[in-house]
Amino acid sequence: MQVDYIIVGVGLAGINFCEQLRINGKSFVVFDNDSQLSSAVAGGLYNPVVLKRFTSVWKSKEQLELALPVYEQLEKLLDVTLDYKIPVYRKFASTEEQNNWFAASDKPMLSEFLSDKIIKNTNNYINASFGFGEVFKTGRIDVKTLINRYKEFLKRDSRFLKLHFSYDELEVNSNFVQYQNIRANKIVFAEGFGVLQNPYFKALPLVPAKGELLIIHAPELKIDFVLKSAAFLVPLKDDLYLVGATYEWKDLTNNVSLKGREELLGKLKKLITCPFEVVSQVAGVRPTVKDRRPLVGKHSKHENMFVLNGLGTRGVMIGPYVAKQLYNFIENKIPLEKEIDIRRFES
Repeated sequence: MQVDYIIVGVGLAGINFCEQLRINGKSFVVFDNDSQLSSAVAGGLYNPVVLKRFTSVWKSKEQLELALPVYEQLEKLLDVTLDYKIPVYRKFASTEEQNNWFAASDKPMLSEFLSDKIIKNTNNYINASFGFGEVFKTGRIDVKTLINRYKEFLKRDSRFLKLHFSYDELEVNSNFVQYQNIRANKIVFAEGFGVLQNPYFKALPLVPAKGELLIIHAPELKIDFVLKSAAFLVPLKDDLYLVGATYEWKDLTNNVSLKGREELLGKLKKLITCPFEVVSQVAGVRPTVKDRRPLVGKHSKHENMFVLNGLGTRGVMIGPYVAKQLYNFIENKIPLEKEIDIRRFES
């Protein structure tokens, strides 16, 4: 089989790069064995503001302008709803936080995203005596559905291989790469946390961070916004809510833990007072980077080998942006932005 690209990994990074290839008429095959779950268990929120510090997310405006049309296009391609528009309410813990919010909402980079009004809490089951601040241009992408439906789409076109990718079987030549019976012009590794086992890119400073989420059933809560405090609470449907998320740096398995459950329940019980039932718990390992920028670029020795990784906790927003950057870098010789280029870590 002869193709333009081999892609390893079909999370948010892999899907967005595949879309760049598809719309530009490039042929490709994708390897994925379901071993990396960070995208599949992601909350899927897109939010242009860092709500802990009331600062703008890096390139937030550019990311949103690119990402939302991509997900709209994917909805049409896959015949499914993925983008659920929903406001985000940041709970205030004090008058000082209210004042900091007002100061942030006056800044040019934030004024279009932050409301300059305090929303009074009218829900008897939420502890929020200082009210909320509303973030605009927010929503949730159903990442699990996106991944499952995109895999089905790839299978129909015989472009998906649910197999473990063996690095030892990859033959790298100056003009092509060969993997078993597949010859490709280029290969892109978008395998998330799994890149730490990749002999070609394992030296990259990826910092794996396990995250756990709960899904609860709370029929009396009745909120139609994302509630952000020490934890976030995301309404789904049928009175179900997503509760997240934890950060764990030592246990890097995809197994749920009692520690993660108790941490989330502790935060949740400080936030809401209504009865609820835990329906399920999920875990996955995020590929994060110390400087909070993705890992994008070309291998130092192999001209036809590339990496797209390190999307971290904001993969929904940044995925389409960095995928387009990488495609333009490879095919159109447009330099990568220095903030995301893996060469920034070269000694």
